[in-house]
Amino acid sequence: MANQEQTKTNYDNQKVLITRTMAVHPRSPLPQQKFLHLSNLDRKCPQLMYLVFFYRSSPPHNMLFNSLKQGLEDTLSAWFPAAGRLIINPDNGKLDLLCDNNSGVLLVEAFTKIHISELGDLSQYNEFFERLVVNSPFSADNLSEMPLLVAQVTRFGCGGYSVGVGTSHSIFDGVANYNFVKAWAYNTTKRAGKDKEVEFLSFEPVHERGRLVVGHNGYGKEKKPKAEIHGKIMMTRVIAFDHLHQLIMQASSSLKSVMDPYNRRSSGKQEDFVLKTFGLSSSMVEKLKREVTSSSKGASSSCSSFEVVAAHLWKARTKALGIAKERMVCLQFTVDIRNKMDPPLPQSFSGNAFVLCSVASTAGEIINIKLTTLVDKIKEAKLVVNEEYIQAYLKALEAPQGELPPLLELTIVSDWQRMPYHQVDFFGRSGAIYVSPLGSPVQQVAFFMQRPGDVGGVDVRIGLPKCSLLAFNQYFIGAS
Repeated sequence: MANQEQTKTNYDNQKVLITRTMAVHPRSPLPQQKFLHLSNLDRKCPQLMYLVFFYRSSPPHNMLFNSLKQGLEDTLSAWFPAAGRLIINPDNGKLDLLCDNNSGVLLVEAFTKIHISELGDLSQYNEFFERLVVNSPFSADNLSEMPLLVAQVTRFGCGGYSVGVGTSHSIFDGVANYNFVKAWAYNTTKRAGKDKEVEFLSFEPVHERGRLVVGHNGYGKEKKPKAEIHGKIMMTRVIAFDHLHQLIMQASSSLKSVMDPYNRRSSGKQEDFVLKTFGLSSSMVEKLKREVTSSSKGASSSCSSFEVVAAHLWKARTKALGIAKERMVCLQFTVDIRNKMDPPLPQSFSGNAFVLCSVASTAGEIINIKLTTLVDKIKEAKLVVNEEYIQAYLKALEAPQGELPPLLELTIVSDWQRMPYHQVDFFGRSGAIYVSPLGSPVQQVAFFMQRPGDVGGVDVRIGLPKCSLLAFNQYFIGAS
C-alpha cells in the first residue's frame, strides 16, 4: 500500500498545470492581408518541430510570462508569417501561407512542482519533455485553425523554467528558426530592461520565396529556370532522389523474402525507435580529424567537424544495425543553399533554403574503407550543389510526394552546429542549461548540435532501434 501511495505522489508531482492560454498577435499589424507563395521546400514538412529550452532561474512570476508575451508581440511584427495560417491554394491545390491580423500564435503559461534536477541528464530525451510543449498535431482538415507557432513557458518548483517552442517547418528552416528565437529572446530582454547586457545583430527577415518558387523569379515574374534555358534540366540528375528510389526498390524486393536483410526473422512490424544523444567531446572530434589527415594523400588534408563526424556516424550506424554487406546504404545530409544560388539568397531569408546531398555504397564497403575515404565522398557530394542542381531539385518536388517508408539503410544528418541554441538568453542572465529537440517526423534523422561547455564538441541526437543502442554506442563512442 505504501508503495502505491509513493507512486501516486510521484505522479502528482509530475503533473503540469496550465494556468493561462492566449493568442498573441504582431504589435504592428499588417496594413492588409498578405498572401505568401511557399516553395516546394517549404511544403515538404508542415508539421511543428519542437525545442525545449531549460533555464536555472526565472524572473518574478508576472515578469516571466508578461515579458515573453510582449517580446513575442514585438518579434512577430517583423516575423509575421509565424502568426499566419497555411491554406490550400484554390488555383493549384498546393500549400501556401495567408498572413493576416486575426490568427496569431499560441502562448501558454504552466507550472509544475518538480525540480529540473529531477529530470536527470537533460541531453537525453525524456517523455516528460512532451508536457513542456503545446501539442498541436498537423491535420489537413483544419489548416485554418492550426497555429504555425506555439510556445509554452513552464515554471518549475526549483525556481527554474523552460520555454517549449513548436514551429511549422513550412515557415522557417533551422537557420531562420534560430534567428527568430534569438530575436524573440532579445526583444524579451528589452522588455525586462536587460537589453544592454545582451549582444544582438538585428536584421529584417526576408520572407518572399522569390526564385525558390518554381515558375517564378524575383517577386513573381514568370521565368524559366536557368538550367532549363540551356537545355540541361533533364540532364541534371537529383542524386538524392535517385538514391532514395533505389533504396525503396531494394526494400520492396526484400519484402518477398522470408528472412529480412538483417538476417533476423521479420516480425511484420517496425522496431521501436529510441531517441538518444551521444556526446563526442572536442578531444574525440580532434582525434577523428587526426585519423583522417594522417592517412590522407589528397582532398582530406583538412576536414570540418561535420564531415568527419558524419562519416564516423555512417560507419558506426551501418555496423550497429548489422546490415548485410551486399546491401546498398546511403548517407544524406542537408546543405544550406543561401550561398549556393546565383545570385545568392540574402542571409536573412526566412524560408526553407536547404537541399539534400547524397552518398551511396554497399554496407560492406562503408564498414571496411578508411574514414578518410568516406570524408572525401562527403566532400565530393557537397560539390554537386549549384544553381542547376537546386533548380532541378525544386522541379523534382513538383511530383506527388509520398510518405517515406522506414529505411534502416538510410542515414540522414541535419547539421545544427552553426545554431548555438543553448546561448539563447531570454532575460540577460545566462544561456540555457540545455536545449532539447523532441522527436522529428523521420525518426532516424541525426541532429548535430554544439555541446554546451565544450567548444568543438558535438552532441548527436538520433533515433535508433532499441536493440542496436549498445552496439552503436560501442562503435560510435568506444571507437572514437
